[in-house]
Amino acid sequence: MGTTADGPDAVSRRVRRLTRDLGGLLNLYDAGRVVVGLIYMKSRASRAQDGPDGRREAEKPSWPSLVRRAEDQQPLSPYVRYCLSQWLPRTDESDGADAGGESVPYLPRTADTVLRYLVKAIDQAVRRGELLEQCLQDLSSAQAKGGHYFTPPDIVRLMVAAAAPQDGQSVLDPACGSAGLLIEAARQVSESLGGLHPSLALTGQDLHAGTLQIARMNLSAHGLDGHIGPAVNSLEKPSDSFYDIVLANPPFNMSFQGAETPRRGDPRWPDDALPPRDNANFAWILHIAHALDSEGRAAILMADGAATGVRPVEQKIRKRLVRGDLVECVIALPPGLFPHTRISSCLWLLNRDKGPQRGQGRSDRRSQVLLIDARGAYETVPGTRQRRLGSDGTERILRTLAAWRGAPPATGQTQASYQDESGWCRSLSRQEIADHQYDLLPPLYTSESADEAITEDGRVAALVEELQARFEESHRLETDLLRVLGEL
Repeated sequence: MGTTADGPDAVSRRVRRLTRDLGGLLNLYDAGRVVVGLIYMKSRASRAQDGPDGRREAEKPSWPSLVRRAEDQQPLSPYVRYCLSQWLPRTDESDGADAGGESVPYLPRTADTVLRYLVKAIDQAVRRGELLEQCLQDLSSAQAKGGHYFTPPDIVRLMVAAAAPQDGQSVLDPACGSAGLLIEAARQVSESLGGLHPSLALTGQDLHAGTLQIARMNLSAHGLDGHIGPAVNSLEKPSDSFYDIVLANPPFNMSFQGAETPRRGDPRWPDDALPPRDNANFAWILHIAHALDSEGRAAILMADGAATGVRPVEQKIRKRLVRGDLVECVIALPPGLFPHTRISSCLWLLNRDKGPQRGQGRSDRRSQVLLIDARGAYETVPGTRQRRLGSDGTERILRTLAAWRGAPPATGQTQASYQDESGWCRSLSRQEIADHQYDLLPPLYTSESADEAITEDGRVAALVEELQARFEESHRLETDLLRVLGEL
């Protein structure tokens, strides 16, 4: 559908350009937070209802008053900050959705001009949901170099569809970022219900208070309720509850810090196989596995090294996961899907009960693991060199997974029976995986010549990847240190 010069696409481009201009006066991260806050304020103000919530919001500064100030050339920066302080959710959720001022970036008077144009542009936006998602992607790019980013939407769609949440279930994201996975879970369940509002118990956790504030805004802008508590390090202690679905894209290859370091006596991991202190990948996997209910499922994005690491403790943890029949599927994703890192990734699917389940499938896949090599399932984003997961590749992954599970076919499709495909997928027994020292990297099994030489190549590649991750972490820490020294 085409747009005019003042259409949705033009407004989106204008907002993004003005965000960069504001970033020149603040920084790109704070500028992104301001713009996301303004879009949130506009969305909430437009949906104000009668009743208690509507009365509370009517007492706050109105969006029309902000637009009038922008048009009348009145001083704007202090008023924008005041508006956001009244409309944004608290970072600690201690008093509902009021008074988020403690985390509103400072706005200098020199920002008045660009804020004037921003307010007017956002006021013209019709598809505010799409504009919000685009601004969140830009915000993610601005902070990605620090290892703190939001999951790309193409991967979000695959993760949720692979986990297959059902109406009435509880869903957790222990590293929720902007709550994109929780929102997509609600969207897909709503779609399965023919557009009805889903009944999901959504829970999000994150280490960063500012990110949790964005998550609350994002959920609210999409008309969803969810429990987003205060900032917490999810790895410090086991989950207080058990969940039907866990969706997570935790930070890759990060070292433990302080109190979160794995200790003996923790029910999430065995005393004889504590997760490595210099890499939290397996701690995340075990933490999530422990949070699953008796029929719970999880989709976890992990660096390739978790599937094929050669250290004895890594092999021991994978052995426990496989022998415990928790690993359902591992999918090797295309490299280059993340703009901030070259680290390749796999999608892990965990399942507490791989027998026949309602909404999951009729096949009994206990004591089996499905491995899919989807490294070639990408396409290039038009006008860039950035890769994304292709829609055809995503559909092929989901069809393969559905056939293996014996899930009902999608509307208009015929029921397919699962078969191994050379170069694409293979279903293995636990014993076959044990024969390969519990390596779970799909290409080691799906290749036509998956022999010992290829296995060694895979291990070397994993070591190279881990070394690259250490270089990236070292560079990040060096940059942070120089920034802190510069502020002294």
